[in-house]
Amino acid sequence: MAQISHRDQLLKGAIECLRTKGYSRTTARDIANAADANLASIGYHFGSKEALLNEAIMGACEEWTARLGEAALAGEDQSPLGQIAASWVAMLGSFEKLRPVLVAFVEAVGQSVWSADLRADLAAHYRRVREQVAAMVVEGLTGHPGELDVDPQVIASFLIAVCDGLMIQWLLAPEDCPDGEQLVSSLWAGLTDALKEADPAG
Repeated sequence: MAQISHRDQLLKGAIECLRTKGYSRTTARDIANAADANLASIGYHFGSKEALLNEAIMGACEEWTARLGEAALAGEDQSPLGQIAASWVAMLGSFEKLRPVLVAFVEAVGQSVWSADLRADLAAHYRRVREQVAAMVVEGLTGHPGELDVDPQVIASFLIAVCDGLMIQWLLAPEDCPDGEQLVSSLWAGLTDALKEADPAG
């Protein structure tokens, strides 16, 4: 088994600190202790504690996005809407396990108002996630004639906005947030009615 690098060890320690202490309360010493590393290694590998925490958060969120994409493409219903539904069910089902990382991400967004570097990191993160989701959209639409006329980047932005909005609602009041099955069934009913009204032949 390959030995974990010092850099990866620090990232692992940073993620552990984000889970247990949050973004703003984590110190460089906390990370060093969690990673069983010395303080100087943080500066050597990342330049600063903030840069390390930012990379840890972004990496965890992008890994989560990839898993949601896998869930969408592995679903029984391979239609574009079926894949979106599968990803939403997986997303809402994953919130509890990911709560500390989600809280840290929201904290980081708030801190970015005061940090140009953090704001740039978050903007770059959203660009990467948008590319990931857009690629999933293209893959999901392959084989569905005419549906590639849409702009996958625009659809990706919409899907990310839905995800972020549900995440915030869930963090504030999980009991008020629908689960995946409720979300999908209600949306399906609404979309079916809307499409019937839009189709004169229907």
